[in-house]
Amino acid sequence: MNNFDDFDLKTIFKSYWDMLFQSKKYLLIYLVLIIVLGLSTLYGKIIVTPKFLILTFIVVALLGIFCILFYFLHNSDEELYKVAFVVILSFGLVCSLIVPICDVSDESEHLTRAEITSRGVLIPHWTGEELGVEGLFNHTEGQVYSSVRNDGAGFYTIESIKFFQKHLGETVFETSHDTDKINNAPYLAESAFEQNPFFGYLPQAIGVFLAKILDLNVIWMLWLPRIFNLVFYAGVISLAIKKTPVLKMPLLAVACIPISIYQAASVSIDCMIIALGIYSIAYFIYMSQAEENSLTSRDIAVFTVICIILGLCKLTYLAFIFLLLIVPLKNYQNDKKTIIPMIFISIAITAVIGMLWSRYSSPTLLHSWRGSRNLVNSTLQIQYMKDNPNHIIDFFKIIFTRDLRHLANGVFSFFGARQVIDHYTDKYFLVTFPLLVFLATILLAYPQKVKFELKARIGSFALIIIIYIATCFIQLLTWAFIGNFNLGLSLRYFIPLLGLIPISIWIKYNPIEKEVFDKYSIILITVFLAVMIISFATKYYMIV
Repeated sequence: MNNFDDFDLKTIFKSYWDMLFQSKKYLLIYLVLIIVLGLSTLYGKIIVTPKFLILTFIVVALLGIFCILFYFLHNSDEELYKVAFVVILSFGLVCSLIVPICDVSDESEHLTRAEITSRGVLIPHWTGEELGVEGLFNHTEGQVYSSVRNDGAGFYTIESIKFFQKHLGETVFETSHDTDKINNAPYLAESAFEQNPFFGYLPQAIGVFLAKILDLNVIWMLWLPRIFNLVFYAGVISLAIKKTPVLKMPLLAVACIPISIYQAASVSIDCMIIALGIYSIAYFIYMSQAEENSLTSRDIAVFTVICIILGLCKLTYLAFIFLLLIVPLKNYQNDKKTIIPMIFISIAITAVIGMLWSRYSSPTLLHSWRGSRNLVNSTLQIQYMKDNPNHIIDFFKIIFTRDLRHLANGVFSFFGARQVIDHYTDKYFLVTFPLLVFLATILLAYPQKVKFELKARIGSFALIIIIYIATCFIQLLTWAFIGNFNLGLSLRYFIPLLGLIPISIWIKYNPIEKEVFDKYSIILITVFLAVMIISFATKYYMIV
């Protein structure tokens, strides 16, 4: 039978129309919340023209209503993955178009790497090798940032990359050059994320390739990579929601935190890190909750590959491989004598690959603008800690107090390329607080019907702490000035860890039924995504 035989547009329209009236209470809640929270993003701003804001409200209102109706028409755990795809794609597409030119953190450099990858160059060639220099900048004493640049060192890309560097943070209404054609003439860029693996840029590279081959305007060199990255994210998250037998809604909530969608709808490799991080957790849950004697060595191999790909994008996430140790052995078909060696072989392979990649990637940091930071030196930083033991104690105090508060605000805080002194100056407290309450509730007190073994709970909690400390320590060595704690942490580094919270920490008592809880969860997920879009409109398009 043809798959389209059951497709009846009239019937589908009628089902949505009927559901529109059946769910009017939830839709009214959605509309009221986006108006109240959306208007709160106007605090301290002067509206130049309300037209764009009104249009934005209408767009997100319609998108939200459609997503909510779609959920109610597919209201089951078996079909939640479809809802995930629709919600992520609906709001993500708007985000990819409304966010200004390369305004996401380091997006112009990510775009440069994507363009290089689009030409089939898997490992960017740094021209400094021919010059006989070790870095883009030479170390200069007495300066925080080096002023001595090695001319001629860099990575060859195309001339159109200059457009994105020159108009960084501008909207398409602030430049007339967005309609220029793509210029493929060679151009030497100073940085291209050489330390990242090529596969982290494959979706973006496809977008750049299509923009060039179709001879589109230069702005599509940004928009298409963002869109392809988003489609990849929506697809992987949908697979994750489909794969996990439990905790589907909490994982969806983590995937749809505004900062998650903001990164997913960009050219950043963070899209792949977040997507694969959530998928690896979903696969772990699937293995943990599997029936006895149902798992095979194939499951170990698949999980290992996922962890390696994820870890090469963000080294600290190689530690996810240790989740294999807390999967109940009774779930495997083979006996312990076969499974345990396989698990440790997988861990060993992952560790070796991680160490080899670290040896390659660490020196490449000097091949970029990061090498201009004269006061960053991992060797001297370690020596400083040896000479000042209290510095280590202060490090732990800070990452579990000051930095945690900063990260909590990051759920609804977005990078601003033109905000030079502090790229995260926007404070949306009236949005951030209810968003944090919602996340705390769905992650800590979700009315789940399944329990995890104590081993799984302790192990996942330990992994959260280990990865968090390891990431902070790497930032201390590679980003912070010697003797300082300017770690440059961002919540986007830790989003996958949030997916482990419902496993490790669970408040058993929740008087709300799961079905009711899920309905309001979808409402709030769409509300916060809609308010994110509104905040971009109020920030970039019609205020001073």
